[in-house]
Amino acid sequence: MKLQRMNRRALALGALAVSGALALTACGSDETGDTGSGDTSASAKAGNIDCGDASGQLQASGSSAQKNAIDAWMKQFAAACKSVQINYNPTGSGAGITAFTQGQTAFAGSDSALKPEEITASKKVCSNGQAIDLPMVGGPIAVGFNVPGVDALTLDAATLAQIFDSKITNWNDEAIAKLNPDAKLPDLKIQAFHRSDESGTTDNFTKYLKAAAPDDWSYEPGKSWEAKGGQSASGSSGLAQQVTQTSGAISYFELSYAEGGIKTVDIKTEAAEPVKATVENATAAIGAAKVVGTGKDMALELDYTPSAAGAYPLTLVTYEIVCDKGNKAETLPATKAFLNYIASEDGQGLLAEAGYAPMPDEIITKVRDTISGLS
Repeated sequence: MKLQRMNRRALALGALAVSGALALTACGSDETGDTGSGDTSASAKAGNIDCGDASGQLQASGSSAQKNAIDAWMKQFAAACKSVQINYNPTGSGAGITAFTQGQTAFAGSDSALKPEEITASKKVCSNGQAIDLPMVGGPIAVGFNVPGVDALTLDAATLAQIFDSKITNWNDEAIAKLNPDAKLPDLKIQAFHRSDESGTTDNFTKYLKAAAPDDWSYEPGKSWEAKGGQSASGSSGLAQQVTQTSGAISYFELSYAEGGIKTVDIKTEAAEPVKATVENATAAIGAAKVVGTGKDMALELDYTPSAAGAYPLTLVTYEIVCDKGNKAETLPATKAFLNYIASEDGQGLLAEAGYAPMPDEIITKVRDTISGLS
């Protein structure tokens, strides 16, 4: 399974900003345009985008996990397609799917595949069709921490489960110390933060805890936080901001939100060595995913308990949710133009730069074929 690999560089823009609507107006369907950065390679990539006859406004919302990827994609798309205005609001996966099934948006971003009841609801807005999952963005869910005097930290699923269920409440707890014999753990209260909004990141994080530590995590996985105690914040950017400014904090968010300087936990698995949260290590997990969706739906099944060396267990995939048939005629050209670009070699190539993992070749090839057939 071949994945496009590029050297990661931090994309800090928007990482700690409060999530809000992103609205960019594109320019120049036949021109590479000037992105304002003087980056000729960026202009070249923008020149490869096929805008077709796309025009008008395109409303989309959902996953905040992919916001930094959307930012990077938007920069290129805006340099290629004038007469298109795309608004992506990172409201969270749950809110994004709701907005889509209510006919408010052309597509949604979700870090969890559609549930049967959501597919049923989508049939009201997808004329003679239904919503489908298109896997587009991958990457690790980093567990960020802010513990004075501690630069490296290893935790396992059981310890994480107890921390986020308020059963381990101090940083010098014996369970943490056992996993970190060389660390000088302070006598400091743990400040665990979780998402206040419905989130696919929360869904994947709790799926990991349930799969890898069933004896310590009694809650069913889901987009809404169910465990006791802790504090909350909205969006991945909100959690990252809390970790940055709160001594003793720990939380979970996509790796790109940690690249402003937040330290991340190494996860102990069945492998001999703890696994770091990196794009490369997330790639191993995504590469082992299975397509479990039917028809044109491409929902994936991830392994949250890998034993292979270097396979990071806390990995998510963000899907773009769209109608297979019955998309609104006025927004279909713009929807296909944007989705075609982000699924293209150039679009996927930007992901590693932004702290995400591109989709495996065989998966993204099927995604491209599906996009071409949207109607």
